[in-house]
Amino acid sequence: MRLFYLIFMTFSAFSALALSQADKRPNIVFIIADDLAWDDLGCTGNPGVRTPNLDRLAKGGMRFTNAYLTISSCSPSRASIITSTYPHQTDAEQLHWPLPADRLTFVELLKASGYWTAAAGKWHLGNAVKDRFDEVREADVSGFQLPTGEAAKAGKIVQKAVGDARSGCDQWVPVLKARPKDKPFFLWLAALDPHRDYDEGILEQPHKPGDVRLPPYVADTPGSRRDYALYYDEITRLDRFVGGVLAELKEQNVADNTFVLFISDNGRPFPRDKTTLYDSGIKTPFIVHWPGRVGAGSRCNSLLSSVDIAPAFLELAGLSTPKVFEGRSFLPLLRNPQKDIREFVFAERNWHDYEDRGRAVRNRRFKYIRNFYNDLPNTPPADVVRSVAYREMIRLRDEDRLVDAQKNTFIQPRAKEELYDTQSDPFELKNLASDPAQARRLKRFGSALAKWQKETGDTNPRFRTLDEFSREDGQALPVRERPRPDKAEMTLRLEAHYRKQAN
Repeated sequence: MRLFYLIFMTFSAFSALALSQADKRPNIVFIIADDLAWDDLGCTGNPGVRTPNLDRLAKGGMRFTNAYLTISSCSPSRASIITSTYPHQTDAEQLHWPLPADRLTFVELLKASGYWTAAAGKWHLGNAVKDRFDEVREADVSGFQLPTGEAAKAGKIVQKAVGDARSGCDQWVPVLKARPKDKPFFLWLAALDPHRDYDEGILEQPHKPGDVRLPPYVADTPGSRRDYALYYDEITRLDRFVGGVLAELKEQNVADNTFVLFISDNGRPFPRDKTTLYDSGIKTPFIVHWPGRVGAGSRCNSLLSSVDIAPAFLELAGLSTPKVFEGRSFLPLLRNPQKDIREFVFAERNWHDYEDRGRAVRNRRFKYIRNFYNDLPNTPPADVVRSVAYREMIRLRDEDRLVDAQKNTFIQPRAKEELYDTQSDPFELKNLASDPAQARRLKRFGSALAKWQKETGDTNPRFRTLDEFSREDGQALPVRERPRPDKAEMTLRLEAHYRKQAN
């Protein structure tokens, strides 16, 4: 199947280019933040975060207010985007699973049609699909640590260089400079910001704890505010690199023929955000900039899924969407922001440091969540469990000082079904699933979810996976074998483990 599409697309591209000596198709720059909430930019409603370049990008283009990811987990989200399929269809649906070599990606189709394709920054898709790009400049920050104390004061230049490397963005402009000048190009620019762990001193003017806007489900303490302020600092550092790319496009005189899309791969790394199916986990900033083709300062409120990105990129290149792709091109929304291409968007939750399984369906107003492993608490990722913000919440929990909105991650068992009116309850704090007035809506959304699961082959796994970390302190457990799809022996061991637990 994959080989057929490559041959077909290559033939189509050669036929098109035979009619024109110069390939004038638009360049495409795709920028992906790592663990950034949809509403933590100046242009998306948080004036406490300094994002001048992204704000200018939005001012000159279109901002989508109802764009959703298929999962709130790093590598599965990226695998879903690049294949235009849902995580459970990729065989890379759990954290750190590599994308199999037999998966069709939109990048290889662009490449076969004449685009120069490159990736720079965070690489989280496995080695088997690196050949889909002409060049991959993978960020490696394993040995980088920011200097502290007197060393930091004496070496600000060194500190900035190391900090830039830790951002995962320091090769974005260099790879743009290195591109061949006789081809249209596609760039997959992936940041490590604002992923944890956080460093102090990365900005000359850091955000102040008083600038922080905390959601009601996070305890408001000085420690939590300092943690959020460091998260804001990394967003501003990311913004600087976005500005560098935009400046380089202008310097090369290609900005007017370049389609730029900025998103995040999942929500912020704080309690009740990343890995969850709440909007704080799966909703993404989505900014499109394309001078002369997209109205400056425009906005679209239509529903959009991250599986819709690949078909849009292919349409920009004059290519058709393969039938194996689940997405629909969102380009019609650029021409008519009032148009609808979806009634529902769907998302899933799978293993990420901790075992879990959940599914969600959402329209513009209502969200339905089905928790299949509701006996497990809604634990955030291990790096969040280790964070100052979460340690504060555990302290207050032990002191019986948490308010109801802040107890969500500790409830066990949790509700099997959740239904929220996101218009009147944007933080999704009031579960309407047991409200008799919502019975018809609950049934309708549940049926839509079941239909989607059947159509996309989403079946229950035969076994559960062990947690890799402690849910209480985020430290590694003695048995640290991450789940992998190709380990039959591990499957048998885990089945035996859970049978023993059940007995």
